[in-house]
Amino acid sequence: MDTQNPFPDRGLGPDPQSGPESATYPPHNLSSAPRSESPPEPVPPEAPRRRRRLSGPLLPVVAVSLLSATIASVGTTALLHPGETGAANPSPSANTTSVVHVDSGNAVVDVAAKASPAVVTITSSSVNSRFGPFSVPATGVGSGFIFDANGYILTNWHVVEGNGTLTVTLEDGRDLAARVVASDPDKDLAVVKVEASNLPTVQIGSSSNLQVGQLVVAIGSPLGTFTDSVTSGILSGTGREITVTDPLTRQQRTVSNLLQTDAAINEGNSGGPLLDAAGRVIGINSAAATSAQGIGFAIPIDDAQAIIAKARTV
Repeated sequence: MDTQNPFPDRGLGPDPQSGPESATYPPHNLSSAPRSESPPEPVPPEAPRRRRRLSGPLLPVVAVSLLSATIASVGTTALLHPGETGAANPSPSANTTSVVHVDSGNAVVDVAAKASPAVVTITSSSVNSRFGPFSVPATGVGSGFIFDANGYILTNWHVVEGNGTLTVTLEDGRDLAARVVASDPDKDLAVVKVEASNLPTVQIGSSSNLQVGQLVVAIGSPLGTFTDSVTSGILSGTGREITVTDPLTRQQRTVSNLLQTDAAINEGNSGGPLLDAAGRVIGINSAAATSAQGIGFAIPIDDAQAIIAKARTV
């Protein structure tokens, strides 16, 4: 939604260089009337009028600010409820104030309720012998989301790589064994499958018509502990390119065409969905900047269409 002020700067009140406009009343005439033979009828004294100084620019600016806020709120309401049409209201009187209340937080609540049942936690357990002659158990935790009710789950490749044992934990608490059925390491994508049916799913959206500044919601298991965590923010940018480092191998690779968001993305969020205000998946959470706050990255969902189609044929 365009958030520009609908009332750009324009001449409000008098020219600032000429000083503030003031309104005063002329003083009473205090000169004595000519004497007459008979004294005039006494006239009750008139209450003195208080001198009042009015600032010309102040009142118009306040009025325009209130009007701007009201119109912006009405525009937001129309966007959130496009099917509603209101009857014409009579023109308000000068003493009437219209107040519009908009609860934008409801959008995040609705997205969380709609998508959370299909978001899973993925645990990878393996034996790591990279560090000398001793075998060290290695466990990694990430996230994923069910896109097919027959048990197909999309996640990041770096969550499931390493030939470890995979366990998927559903929102209802069930732990199911999983296996990789399709992978694309260059795009850091993988599909795993569990043997189950009638599972909850998320709606796959599109990343082709995204607008910077739109609401986005991230769901996942940050730090592998806080499952089903929901964070929200905006889409900060598109087409980003970053260099990521594997925490185990220390190998680096460049990933391009990423979405940038200020929604909190931490370790364990990898593979979880990035959703729009309608609860549709627009990206796969993948990485976060370690040297700054509020900079996270997601793979556009359109880049995953090929691996989604491939997995369904396995």
